[in-house]
Amino acid sequence: MNIGNLIMVVVGTGAMALFGIVAGLFYMGIDRVLVARMQARIGPPLRQPFIDMAKLMTKQNIVPANAIPWLFNAAPLVALASSISIMLYIPLGSFAPIFRGYGDLILIVYLLVIPALAMVVGGLASGSPYATIGAQREMVTMISYELPLATTIIAFAWKYAQLGLDNPFSLATVAATPIWSQVGPLGFVGCLLLLVTMILVTPGELGKIPFDTPEAETELAGGLLVEYSGRNLALFYLSLGVKAIVLTAVVVALFFPYNLSSYLAMSALPARLVDGAFFLVKIFVIMFFSVSLIRIAMARFRITQVVDVYWKYLGALSLVGLILVMVDSFIR
Repeated sequence: MNIGNLIMVVVGTGAMALFGIVAGLFYMGIDRVLVARMQARIGPPLRQPFIDMAKLMTKQNIVPANAIPWLFNAAPLVALASSISIMLYIPLGSFAPIFRGYGDLILIVYLLVIPALAMVVGGLASGSPYATIGAQREMVTMISYELPLATTIIAFAWKYAQLGLDNPFSLATVAATPIWSQVGPLGFVGCLLLLVTMILVTPGELGKIPFDTPEAETELAGGLLVEYSGRNLALFYLSLGVKAIVLTAVVVALFFPYNLSSYLAMSALPARLVDGAFFLVKIFVIMFFSVSLIRIAMARFRITQVVDVYWKYLGALSLVGLILVMVDSFIR
């Protein structure tokens, strides 16, 4: 890699980090406003997440006496850095990823685990019994939602491999060949089931209701994050905001990789701007159905119910979707 390319990567990484943080906080604000309106409350202003982060950044970092200081302080940094790193492999509208050609869906699935693991490590390093219980619950939740998530990825890869396409795990392949145009009626139903699976995996990945058992304020006083304050707590919240953008962007890339510019006669710059705006709209729609609507309609599950939902119901749903996609390929 020459100096010019290295500079482009550094600048692009900085731009993606800024976009992920700002967009994550912005959509957190939209989520809070929408939920308040649906509950007939006034709710906070749209800029409230930005105000909260600015305030936390000025607060003192308190490290518990029983904590492992270096691990306790490193966990939030790892969580945020790993969330941002995933964005370098995901296309945003018509903007190609920074590391295009170097990563695929398998890498993204692995990277998605790191922010949650960082929270687990931070909770265990705090020395708090509440955080320890929250860390145990987080690990159980992680193990639970990996099955439907992996099954969905396998379904896509199998279909593209069956079509004879190169790099079936590549998001570039998915974007160039939308799944809906490659399946028949049975496969269409299977893809709908896989879409429902991904929508329900998203709140578990983000620790949102009804899958927020690791935090569970009324039971564990905050669980994983009970001992965190100041800048460290702000970094964890920022990592969750960036991860929300990442997860919804993955859903968009898999199921809705369409750009408006392909249907309109537009020059390069206006096309990128229109596609970028359309991408933000798609993220908002996915986030509304997978986060806001679900958490307003349901109460928190018990940890045993979380396992049942992901292993029994969503696991079965994703497997049925995979089978329908496979059967559809054989009968077409």
